[in-house]
Amino acid sequence: MSPRRLARFIMQNATASIAAAAALMTMLFVPPDAEYASYFDLNTLACLFAFLAVIRALRNAGFFETIAKAVIQGFKTLRGLGCALIAVTLVCSMFATNDMALLMLLPLSTVALVRTGNERALPFTFVMQAIAANLGGMILPFGNPQNIFLSSRFHIGFLDFLTTMVLPFGVSIALIALCCAIGFKPIALNEAPQEAEKEDLPATPAVGKTVLYLALFALSMGMVFHMVPALVGVVVVAAALFVADRKALAHVDWGLLATFALFFVFSGNMARIPEVQSFFSMLLDQSTLATSTLATSALASQIISNVPAAILLAPFVDGYQALLVGVNIGGAGTLIASLASLIAFNHFRAIKRGMKRPGIKALSTKRYLALFSTLNFAFLAVLLAVCLVAGI
Repeated sequence: MSPRRLARFIMQNATASIAAAAALMTMLFVPPDAEYASYFDLNTLACLFAFLAVIRALRNAGFFETIAKAVIQGFKTLRGLGCALIAVTLVCSMFATNDMALLMLLPLSTVALVRTGNERALPFTFVMQAIAANLGGMILPFGNPQNIFLSSRFHIGFLDFLTTMVLPFGVSIALIALCCAIGFKPIALNEAPQEAEKEDLPATPAVGKTVLYLALFALSMGMVFHMVPALVGVVVVAAALFVADRKALAHVDWGLLATFALFFVFSGNMARIPEVQSFFSMLLDQSTLATSTLATSALASQIISNVPAAILLAPFVDGYQALLVGVNIGGAGTLIASLASLIAFNHFRAIKRGMKRPGIKALSTKRYLALFSTLNFAFLAVLLAVCLVAGI
């Protein structure tokens, strides 16, 4: 591969490239051994694969087009539609995890906004959906992946969990509502002429296949709640789609799956480096700074993502409250602070590559990232300040 092609590949797969570089760096200090196998959360990877494949199959079957038509008919203005999409994303994240909420609803938002000729609203909508998914999922033990991990490790009771998270959750709801009221214009919705190619917006839903895919979706949800073994779920989803829609399997975002796996390697190795252990032990010493755990976990999330941060820092703390709040509000901030944000960014880039509409092609990736950074760091600053003042 020529240097130019390599540079283009890295730019097009920036997040996976960063994850690979980080993992390789830690491998210099912790050479591969048998303990590497324990790094990977296979259930998370299995669930992600299942949802990526099934969501693609539902899109191919025209499911999201049908739902989008119903959603559009229920609202008269862009503000109403946009606020509804953000609200539904937030609620779904509470029960289906932040990653899965975005996998379900980003395609719906794309179709709804494209059908009404509001392609220019896609960047703001995607950014706000990522924020709503990351911060909405904080209120329940199964809303975000790090919550599942910390609830299990510290045996957090349901009411104790709610009591800990109610303040940052309430502030997040208020900030999201304010941003949506300002960001979405109250302009009338008018269904736009359909100029996209058939593969972009399928016009006729395949009812039989849709029923099958919805059943596979329910199976995938069962995997999230550990009602269906991960291996069984993956085999059933892969086998069913191999027969019903091989294109869905071919278009699974394997780069995103690789990014998750590489971050698991990075966080696993970091936890085994003695100097890192000493550094975090010093930072999290509650006798030196009462708020160190909250600040450290929120800031660490900006560098290594909040799920790896939770895994990395848990052995160094005695109580769970500050760590739990820190890694949840730490989902706002950088693009890699939460892997859910990567899902939104990758979806934005995918529609730019795959959809032929002039309005989509005119969207700027640089402007998306600028908007994402501005809003996310504003949310992080406000939430961190509120929680520090509250003495969490």
